[in-house]
Amino acid sequence: MPKTTPFLDTPSLSRRALLGSIPVAALFLAGCSTTAASTATATSTATAIPTAAPAAPAAPAAPGSIAALAQAFQATLSTDQQATLVHEYTLANAELWSNLPQGLLGGSGGMGGAGGAGGGAMPSGAPGGSTIPSGAPAGGMTGGQGTGSAGPRLGLSLGDLSDSQLASFNALLAAVTGSTAGLGYDEIQQHLNADDYLEANGGGSDYGRANFYISFLGAPSDTGMWEFQFGGHHLAVANTYNNATLVGATPAFRGIEPFSAFDGNGRTNQPLAVKAAAFTALLAGLTTDQLATAKLGSVYSDIVLTPGNDWAFPTAHEGLQVSVLSDTQKALVLAAIAGYVNDIADADAATILSKYQGELADTYVAYSGTTALTEQNDYVRIDGPSVWIEYSMQHGIVLAGNHPHSVWRDRTTDYGGTKA
Repeated sequence: MPKTTPFLDTPSLSRRALLGSIPVAALFLAGCSTTAASTATATSTATAIPTAAPAAPAAPAAPGSIAALAQAFQATLSTDQQATLVHEYTLANAELWSNLPQGLLGGSGGMGGAGGAGGGAMPSGAPGGSTIPSGAPAGGMTGGQGTGSAGPRLGLSLGDLSDSQLASFNALLAAVTGSTAGLGYDEIQQHLNADDYLEANGGGSDYGRANFYISFLGAPSDTGMWEFQFGGHHLAVANTYNNATLVGATPAFRGIEPFSAFDGNGRTNQPLAVKAAAFTALLAGLTTDQLATAKLGSVYSDIVLTPGNDWAFPTAHEGLQVSVLSDTQKALVLAAIAGYVNDIADADAATILSKYQGELADTYVAYSGTTALTEQNDYVRIDGPSVWIEYSMQHGIVLAGNHPHSVWRDRTTDYGGTKA
């Protein structure tokens, strides 16, 4: 499979092409079936958006560093755009992520962008029986907070940027994310294509890449703490840096609709294919007895640690302990973990994956529903001393057919370790 293209700067390319031009073959999934289930609760910790002024501009960062690329992108912006981009580094600001489109979070959150319906209109073309997006508040979307975030996303939307500004942002995004085909930067390009597909196939203007937002929490610098925040419908990237070192790459949310392969922007797309294939291979590799141990007790209808349920990790591990698995089975667990860790820059991913590998014996695998991971309420979890990954199948919203939600969190380094 081809490697990803780091960034594009050809002036004649459209904005859509600038952030969606890497081809990757569609992957096929396989698995076996069984049934099981479990419940869990978590408490929302979302707080109000602070009104403090953003951090002052930082000293120039070392050439080639993430902070230097962030500063270079910031320098392409107008004064007003820079004020919209940069916000204070606080937990309350960091918690402003969601799986929902921006228009369903109660406002545009940036400088206008593509906006959409706002105020909470249901996407057109929603399947019969669907009333609100999965994970949304039961009371509806008017002024709603999505899956628990404290309000609309901060920052600039991609729709606010010129082609040259998009090219500069794309260089930063490529450096922040991984180079593995089907993951990291490549997966995000396919993800943006998917939201464009929803916009054109019943979702309307709440969907599409113009509704994805970029924010810096704190001024990008080689000294001190700051966060690169990028997200939109079904996507949250939250990389926190301290003294030029990545100290947290979570919460990282990935979901996708449509889940099946589709053509868009000159390529075949199936953004979560690598992740889904790794999970189905993991479950297919377990014996009948191991699956019985891994099986949870009740139905999980969505992920547990949704937006707003921060630092609410269960105290007890459930399921099958990895220490009892064969080396081949352990490798399948590690491959499923790598499907999330490799969403970040390659060197950082290697460091984190090595840590998780060292904790593998004390890590647990659990699931409910079927092991095929194609039916609504199919669910799988990896829970270690540090790593927490969930993958949950949801009903369709804009399109017929099921689609996944998933999240990677870390028990120690969510939000760079910031808890207040």
